[in-house]
Amino acid sequence: MELSPPPSDLTAEYEALFTSDSLQFLYELVSTFDKEVDQVLRQRVSRKAHIDLSGELPDFLESSAHIRSDPDWRVKPVPPRLQRRHVDIGDLAPCDTERFIKALQTPAEGIQVDFDDGNCPTYHNQIKGIHNVLKAVLNQLPNVPHISQGPVLMLRPRAWNMVENNMMVEGKKVPGPLFDFGLLMFHCGKILLENESGPFFYLSKVESILEARLWNKIFVWTQQKLGLPLGCIKATVLIENVLAAFEMEEILYELREHSAGLNCGIWDYSASFVNKFGHRRDFLLPDRSKYVNMEKRFLRSYMDLLVQTCHRRGALATGGMAALLLPQNTHSDSYRRVLSTVTRLKLLEIKAGVDGFMVYDLNLIEPMQKLFRLHSQGDNQLNQLRCDVTITADDLLSMPSGGVTLHGLKHNIAVGVLFINAWLSGHGHFFYKGQVEDSATAEISRSQVWQWVRHQTRLEEDHRVVSRRLVNDLTMEVMVELRPVCHSARAKQVLHTAADMFLEVVYKRDFPEFITTYLSEDHTFLSSQRCGQMEDLDLERARL
Repeated sequence: MELSPPPSDLTAEYEALFTSDSLQFLYELVSTFDKEVDQVLRQRVSRKAHIDLSGELPDFLESSAHIRSDPDWRVKPVPPRLQRRHVDIGDLAPCDTERFIKALQTPAEGIQVDFDDGNCPTYHNQIKGIHNVLKAVLNQLPNVPHISQGPVLMLRPRAWNMVENNMMVEGKKVPGPLFDFGLLMFHCGKILLENESGPFFYLSKVESILEARLWNKIFVWTQQKLGLPLGCIKATVLIENVLAAFEMEEILYELREHSAGLNCGIWDYSASFVNKFGHRRDFLLPDRSKYVNMEKRFLRSYMDLLVQTCHRRGALATGGMAALLLPQNTHSDSYRRVLSTVTRLKLLEIKAGVDGFMVYDLNLIEPMQKLFRLHSQGDNQLNQLRCDVTITADDLLSMPSGGVTLHGLKHNIAVGVLFINAWLSGHGHFFYKGQVEDSATAEISRSQVWQWVRHQTRLEEDHRVVSRRLVNDLTMEVMVELRPVCHSARAKQVLHTAADMFLEVVYKRDFPEFITTYLSEDHTFLSSQRCGQMEDLDLERARL
């Protein structure tokens, strides 16, 4: 095993996390499952190649029809701390100590402690974030409730596509999720269990029954290794990929001893259509700002099927995150407008039968909890079996009609550029035009631009083709608009680098599967970490 030395300001945290025992545990965890991680990643490549070569579309699996047709199996009931989670805080990167403490002081039922979508996985951020979780579990953070009394921690390690650049086992970089999960379980698992508050996880970007089976093996091995009771780990799987939507029941079945249910979101899931079928014109995804929302057939069907599947098997179904930010002036028209929009969208999810959802803005917690109390009964909605819906493959694969607007194209460019800029500055999310943006919105933004260029789509307003020249011109316009908020020469340089990298991604002949993988393996990002040049540019923290 090889491990990079600590960042200069995190020596104490590094030494607390990387003890001889924890390193031995990590080594055994990684060496036990590394080959299977490679297998599931190769299976993804093979499946994508088959889809491309055959032209086939996904359908519910014949090989696992016996699982879906068996009416008797159920997931193991979740412990009391998970039975009522109406409103969680989402996208909380725990390396942000101040926000983490504020979140722990809120009345939210849970916190999505995020090492994935809302977090930039620099070595500094991973060490700081995991150590902050450990301090929370040990009740060492100031002015927060005891771990058994505050919001429950839902720990989200990185997804399978990510690696840890600062640790190698047997000559290979360590899978990012095993690094995160291993350290969190080794240091926090037993204490969380003793306080009846975990260990609970979110699993990102799971695509198949095989990947759920691998996670279940990891859970069983870890519990045995650490002397914990079988089934104490509970995990919510995020269904963020269209292929996984056809295997939701199978995913629950594989994790039935460890399941905390399934989660549905909008942007990673929508982007997966471009990922898997983006080269096909009949899967052209229209302007997301105008034509894509949870009321559209393909997304509504996905949410209805997720709720129906979960509740039939006794599992909890959770919705996505409200990314809108409430204006500070509570008496303003804009405040009422934002609150009304969030209320309308979240009421749609409650009426669909979800048992909870997430918000980013801490000021939305209590209004959304009140909304749940008004429109549902009890701790959850497991009694809403949704027998009123029958979802077909056609429902899940039905693309919404609509075109491309100049505003939508320009907005996607801005979000893509600003996300890369945030990453190069060590942040996994930023604020733009009244909402929080993270890797999920960056994925859908760059995916749409890539697809619109690929298919030479025309703008609704003036029928101009979405071409390389047009995207270049609009990117320059975006840069001019953003330049005034760059307060140093270094900030301007990083923003220009981000724009160059964005254009590189959207002009690729073959679609890069994950923008986070692309960025984390890019020499610009890696060299900026090595040289210690991660600067807080304030751009990501400004509400533009």
